[in-house]
Amino acid sequence: METVALGSRAGKWIMVSSILASSMAFIDGTALNVVLPSLQKGLHATLPDLFWVLNAYLLMLASLILIGGSLGDQLGRKRIFMLGIFVFICGSAACGFAPDVTWLVIFRAIQGAGGALMIPGSLSLISSSIQPNERGKAIGTWTAFTTVVTIGGPALGGALGDAGLWRYIFFINVPLGLASLLVLFLWVKENRDQQAGNKIDFAGAISVILGLALFTFGFLRIPVLGDHNPGVLFSLIAGILLLILFVVIEYKSDHPMMPLKLFANSTFSGTNLLTFFLYAGLGAAMLFMSLNMVQVQGYSQKAAGFSFLPFGVLMTLIARRVGKIADKHGPRLLLIIGPATAGLGFLILSFIRQTNGVSDYWRTFFPGILAFGTGMAITVAPLTTAVMTSVSDHFSGTASGVNNAVSRIAGVFTNAVFGALAVLFFTGELQRETSPLSLNPAQIHAVMAQAPNMGNAHVPQNIEPKNKAAIVKTYHNSFIAMYSIILKIAAALGFAGALMAFIFIKPGVAPKNSA
Repeated sequence: METVALGSRAGKWIMVSSILASSMAFIDGTALNVVLPSLQKGLHATLPDLFWVLNAYLLMLASLILIGGSLGDQLGRKRIFMLGIFVFICGSAACGFAPDVTWLVIFRAIQGAGGALMIPGSLSLISSSIQPNERGKAIGTWTAFTTVVTIGGPALGGALGDAGLWRYIFFINVPLGLASLLVLFLWVKENRDQQAGNKIDFAGAISVILGLALFTFGFLRIPVLGDHNPGVLFSLIAGILLLILFVVIEYKSDHPMMPLKLFANSTFSGTNLLTFFLYAGLGAAMLFMSLNMVQVQGYSQKAAGFSFLPFGVLMTLIARRVGKIADKHGPRLLLIIGPATAGLGFLILSFIRQTNGVSDYWRTFFPGILAFGTGMAITVAPLTTAVMTSVSDHFSGTASGVNNAVSRIAGVFTNAVFGALAVLFFTGELQRETSPLSLNPAQIHAVMAQAPNMGNAHVPQNIEPKNKAAIVKTYHNSFIAMYSIILKIAAALGFAGALMAFIFIKPGVAPKNSA
């Protein structure tokens, strides 16, 4: 397959189109976390509703992204990339007009389907079109520029959220997507794998969608129904069985969307394990940090958005340089240091208690954000390079799809498992906090009924004015205790990612898989 130089006219247009399209997904993800409090208030949503707004997108993305990568290899990477961008734009615009949380969840699922076709296309075009000796640099450039474009995502989202304009976060995607489509249509050539077959693994797609959906549904119902509820147990068991069935289908299929033989390469297996652990930790940390800042520490959504700017700046300054180092010396050492540093950042953040708000930012949240931002900046480009160089070129779309699917499955894991754990930890701490207070059983019941809302919990009407301040304090203390446990788990996941690199990735540049 013919490749081009990164600095050539064709190489530059490939990079521009990939960066513009990828920026939509990054802006959508980073800005949405910051405005969840506004969204919750504007649509009268419960905390489980918020998790479904996040999960509807991630479920479709994680389940279909493998097919997206395979379709690109088979039918043309540019063609499927453009189709994904179009569907993503339509889903984004629909989200902006959603009349209630139910419709927002539906439109987020459409967004996810578009993203499943779009996201693997960007890296697949780069890895299959750019000359091999420049791919690490190209991926580092992609990482740096998408970060530059999206660095203002949280700040912009926070400003829009404070102004009651959270819907405009979805509308931002429309001009970016249209610009990317124009570049692809006019200046980027079609690129496909001539050896790919023409069959699509629909059985695998259906089994993984249903498996992830049931698994997620089961965990999100635990705080409400308990872990011994028959419906919860059925959802969890059925979800696990369907995910096992997915592996069996992939093993037996002549045209699997996730070829299991790719995992024979230790680098490919190790990088995907690293991706799962690190992105599960990152997703939990970012989500609960945003909620902590706005709902407990008294930050405005704009201030919370700006607080993540150091993370974006570090990604911009470090990612491209690290990509060059990975090209020259191999990714292993970087993939040990990066996740371990990110884990250290999460651990530092876990010790934050009640603060005086934004005035305490530099001595509370900033050191941890600086550490995990540095760790992620060290990790992202070498991780992508290791994945894409561990397989042969005609599997580039599939490899990109698998790795992106793993990172999104990690997000589903975060929202389902951590969402359930967070409510359980919060409820347990709230019971301990309320026991010393002079409340009657009806009042205690009313206070505990607010537990599923965590940081957005309201003081019940049957509480006397003299006790209202104490109840607010118990809510805040309970959230901070829960947050501390969640961030420590996130830290452990970061360290586990570093361990995966140490065990599975061999020194030197990752060899190509013969598959």
